[in-house]
Amino acid sequence: MKHRRRPIAPDAPRPQGRRRRPRRRVLRGLLLCVCALLLCAAGAGWYFYRDLAGQIGSSRALGDGAPKSSGGATNILLMGLDSRKDRDGNDLPKDVLAKLHAGASSDIGGYNTNTLILLHVPADGGRATAFSIPRDDLVDIPGHGKDKIKKAYGLAKAAVEDRLARQGVTDHDRLEREGREAGRRAEIETVRAFLGVPVDHFAEVSLVGFLHIADALDGVPVCLKHPVKDRYSGADFPAGRQTLDGPQSLAFVRQRHGLPAGDLDRTRRQQAFLASATHKLNSAGTFTDPLRLLRLMDVAKQDLVIDEGWDLLSFVRQAKNLSGGNVRFSTLPVEGFAKHRGEDVNLVDPRKIRRLVARETGAANGGSAAPEASAGSGAASGAPRSPAGTLQPSPSSSSSAVESGSGAGGSGQTAPIIDGGGIPCVD
Repeated sequence: MKHRRRPIAPDAPRPQGRRRRPRRRVLRGLLLCVCALLLCAAGAGWYFYRDLAGQIGSSRALGDGAPKSSGGATNILLMGLDSRKDRDGNDLPKDVLAKLHAGASSDIGGYNTNTLILLHVPADGGRATAFSIPRDDLVDIPGHGKDKIKKAYGLAKAAVEDRLARQGVTDHDRLEREGREAGRRAEIETVRAFLGVPVDHFAEVSLVGFLHIADALDGVPVCLKHPVKDRYSGADFPAGRQTLDGPQSLAFVRQRHGLPAGDLDRTRRQQAFLASATHKLNSAGTFTDPLRLLRLMDVAKQDLVIDEGWDLLSFVRQAKNLSGGNVRFSTLPVEGFAKHRGEDVNLVDPRKIRRLVARETGAANGGSAAPEASAGSGAASGAPRSPAGTLQPSPSSSSSAVESGSGAGGSGQTAPIIDGGGIPCVD
């Protein structure tokens, strides 16, 4: 006898368990897929981070006992070497040298730090301040005496290499490695003593790094007040806003001949380049564009050296905030000009500079990083003089120049402060 299934009325509710079970399976499957994707993304991010951290240049030049900023603020020293070699001291390929337009030999340029910028990032994540230190400032270099601040690196590097050579060391890699570490330590110590604030981290980039950065960003926009043409740097640009590729960007930041304030105007060019590059980072969506990010990572691997233990992942998050125009660039004041050992130098007042930096960074009494250096970093001749020997006005004697923290040219005019939020126009 067959049993018939009892029919269910059309409007009767169906058993709930049978209807929800497939939906639960779907939801569970979607959840698993999402978790898998998140794990893959996290794994890829961790892989790229480990890959970057493993290949980027690392240095112990800061030392374990180096003074640190308090209250969560961070001071980062950016050092741009004029060297025509790579980060390991090897000669650059001839085609790269040709793009640099900086001589046909990798031996030109030495190891001067032609770009020195202290980036102060406040603890509250507010607006950062970048202080440019003119490369020809006459300062006290520990263990050497008075000289141009840019020379601290090269002098220390050469001294260590000479000492090792006298001991019979001939290995190029060891000489270069220990020489550069000595150079970094000397430059950091000199800047720390000059400004009177701690240096928490540092980043070193070679001359070719400017070229690679611009190329990785598909060009950097700049703005010129006047057309320029300079055979020394290769700069040949019309007036107005324009986008420069790698070689053009390098010519832009290197030009000093034909500019009203010479080397001080070159400092402002460097600030304008960095302001524009950070602006491009944000406007182009670089931090959300995997291809651009990978290209920047490649630049970091081949051109950058940072202090050991710097948490790059945290800084990348911080850099994303800074790239939104949250940086204010200024040049430290120059009092006048003189000759020192036959070279043109900038005369500065270290005590005034330490007070200015302390006020802008919120460091009490100029910070605790270094003792007070002697007040006079000028030449022994006393009164500020130009390279030609004629008396010059003190460019930063006016309160406005000191208050703004900007340097000036020989005309006594106050240099403009460059804002990182747009594309500034410069000479």
